[in-house]
Amino acid sequence: MMSTRSAAAVLVWLGTVVTILSRSHGDRNVYPSAGVLFVHVLEREYFKGEFPPYPKSGDASNDPITFNTNLMGYPDRPGWLRYIQRTPHSDGVLYGSPTAEHVGKATVIEITAYNRRTFETARHNLVINIMATEEFPLPYQAEFYIKNMNVEEMLASEVLGDFLGAVKNVWQPERLNAINITSALDRGGRVPLPINNLKEGVYVMVGADVPFSSCLREVESPHNQLRCSQEMEPVISCDKKFRAQFHIDWCKISLVDINKVVPIYITRPDPGTGILPEFGEYDPPSESLKARDFFADFLITLAVPSAVALVLFFILGYTMCCRREGVEKRNMQTPDIQLVHHSSIQKSSKELRSMSKNREISWPLSTLPVFNPVSGEVVPPIHPDNYETTSMPLMQTQTNLQNQITIPQQRPSAPQHIRHESCASSRMAAVCGGVVV
Repeated sequence: MMSTRSAAAVLVWLGTVVTILSRSHGDRNVYPSAGVLFVHVLEREYFKGEFPPYPKSGDASNDPITFNTNLMGYPDRPGWLRYIQRTPHSDGVLYGSPTAEHVGKATVIEITAYNRRTFETARHNLVINIMATEEFPLPYQAEFYIKNMNVEEMLASEVLGDFLGAVKNVWQPERLNAINITSALDRGGRVPLPINNLKEGVYVMVGADVPFSSCLREVESPHNQLRCSQEMEPVISCDKKFRAQFHIDWCKISLVDINKVVPIYITRPDPGTGILPEFGEYDPPSESLKARDFFADFLITLAVPSAVALVLFFILGYTMCCRREGVEKRNMQTPDIQLVHHSSIQKSSKELRSMSKNREISWPLSTLPVFNPVSGEVVPPIHPDNYETTSMPLMQTQTNLQNQITIPQQRPSAPQHIRHESCASSRMAAVCGGVVV
């Protein structure tokens, strides 16, 4: 019985070990050269065996897989190494250009693959052993800007080989290497609109061992420099050798001769040992210091603004109270005829208001309510239904109303001098025989 249990435990342990070994392959070693473009493709097909098969038999396994790359023991990659993967259904690419500083140092990159359908992971290690080359660095370097390519398209071996072949046909060097490839977005370029199959653009730097050809130097002519300043395409004789597959912006080409570059040495201060010099023990101030009285400063701080405010208050009060003209002074400076005219207008307006309040003429029938606003009862009509009103004028329908006053008849006109005297004796502006006085 015990032997059976031990055998089962051994089988479970062996199954676990086999599963772990199947999930972790051995480290893959690559040997790039310093100063030469390094490209490593993370193939999805290589990692599909790490995940369980597709549940439906007969269907192709096309799980979305993404990758995460970092330097072992660190959260990110080295500064010279870049990574790009456009979609989860495309392969990832590690690319960059190692320098001479990394020669002889093994760089271990941890590659973690994520299956976005099953959420399982698989991890591999990529060991990059950078080798030194005798031809590093190549003395003549040219950087081209290709407008109709994305970086992952340019990193394909076939496309990069076609471009190097076109450059070699124009330049005619003995040794020609791709040094670096950079996306235009990393140089501050803008993301293109998703129309007309626009591309991001890519910068490709190549190096050779011979001076630049006359075709490449045509962009430095004054005529082409003027066309570039006017945002026009320069006239390059060898552009037709690239135009079939690569659209090069010749205004952005960069030609560098390393032999003529003047090195700049920056002197840095000596960092020292990092230990402060010995200054002895800390000597705090003695306790015999005299206390300072701030009461006088406090009074001065409050007294000066208060005095200024008080002076301004008195000036404002004198101006508003003692310098007022007053009604009497205003009347003294106003002409008498103007005062009389103004007083007569005031008396007339008061008399008109008092007379309008004492009106006893009844309101027209059209303005009377048809029901009592307090009790809500319907007000009976003034006349019964059988009352004959067709032969009665409209203005005589109000003869039976209370508080009606009769309009006095117009008297015969008086002599002209009497009319003027009666109008002059009136206390208000009235109508005298149709003439306004």
